[in-house]
Amino acid sequence: MEGASFGAGRAGAALDPVSFARRPQTLLRVVSWVFSIAVFGPIVNEGYVNSDSGPELRCVFNGNTGACRFGVALGLGAFLACAAFLLLDVRFQQISSVRDRRRAVLLDLGFSGLWSFLWFVGFCFLTNQWQRTAPGPGTKQAGDAARAAIAFSFFSIFSWVALTVKALQRFRLGTDMSLFATEQLGTGAGQAYPGYPVGSGVEGTETYQSPPFTETLDTSPPLPRCGQFWLGRHNLAIGLGTSPSIIPTEA
Repeated sequence: MEGASFGAGRAGAALDPVSFARRPQTLLRVVSWVFSIAVFGPIVNEGYVNSDSGPELRCVFNGNTGACRFGVALGLGAFLACAAFLLLDVRFQQISSVRDRRRAVLLDLGFSGLWSFLWFVGFCFLTNQWQRTAPGPGTKQAGDAARAAIAFSFFSIFSWVALTVKALQRFRLGTDMSLFATEQLGTGAGQAYPGYPVGSGVEGTETYQSPPFTETLDTSPPLPRCGQFWLGRHNLAIGLGTSPSIIPTEA
């Protein structure tokens, strides 16, 4: 985008909903938002089953309550973050300060990178706990929910890595200073100067141009026909074709 600052145009410009919806960053946020629902939703609904020894509920991931809590917290945090950053993308065009835009992009970059790492940790953690889970009636009942949470946590790694890359590209893009240079330089260097305005005392419609190069003429006076030499108190005049004569000078 020409004249852009961190991937957005001038502040106050109208936002095109169609072009905004087609942006790769917007699509990635929506996809990550859906993936987060697919992670914490099944865990909340079917992630806790009745234990074989009693009526109490236990986590389907090897009975480890921390695994269920971590999956719910990770998915819920991604859900809220996607909604918040999507709203920030809508309002980003209205931010006039370059410093505030830079802070918003840095926040997006840092959070996306952190959540990419957490999704990788969560995927490994849930997979490990599911492999250690002993088969049972509750496990068969909530098996689909556990596998769905593991699968979408794996998919979320790539979506959040892509968001990190997009944020890094926006940060490297920075501010296009040509936006300000084109506004200040109204005329080019090779353009002619405008003529005098009407009523300024000098009437003219032609533009000013430098005069063409002309050969300078020697305007010095011609040499005299006789030369004079200083000889003490007299001037010696030598004429062409005449004998020299001495011209007395005043003392």
